[in-house]
Amino acid sequence: MSLLRSAFPWIFFTVLGSKSWQAAAIAAAASSLVIVVQKRRADTGWEDLILDVGTLAYFVLLAAFASVSPHSGLRPYSGAGSHAFLGLVAWFSMAVRKPFTMDFAKQSTPKEIWTEPRFLKVNMTISAFWAAAFTVTAPLIALAYHATHKSLAAASVQLVGLAVAGLLTVRYAAHARAKGAAATVGNAAA
Repeated sequence: MSLLRSAFPWIFFTVLGSKSWQAAAIAAAASSLVIVVQKRRADTGWEDLILDVGTLAYFVLLAAFASVSPHSGLRPYSGAGSHAFLGLVAWFSMAVRKPFTMDFAKQSTPKEIWTEPRFLKVNMTISAFWAAAFTVTAPLIALAYHATHKSLAAASVQLVGLAVAGLLTVRYAAHARAKGAAATVGNAAA
């Protein structure tokens, strides 16, 4: 549920952005603020809020820019900008050794595993999939829009990038779980 909640501002912006990017950015910023406040009230640590705080910062900056320059030629490239920013957030989270995927992984992983080195390693790898996907797709989204002037082409590139990262995440997480289970069985037998 937390993954969907963290994605809500991005979904909100995507749905409302075609009508008014200023209103969509303001609404996304407001929803981001609500999410950060709710998670902090639930005692979520700042280290598990890297994506949510990054999302809030992005939409506050975008709302300010869109309000000052509502007819900017950058508007159609906001999808590429969001992927570039998410890439930066993902790379930053890995640089500080707090991969943004850990917040989501903690919801389906026993607390005893959170401090194990393999938990960090798995999340570093999964975060790297997402960071690479965001980084690679950002310029491709911009190129797709620039070449066609069609939002559908840019959205298609965006969806393919997300699908690839999602597929890699699911497969690698299953592989890591199987490997961890095998190690646990091996240790118990020894």
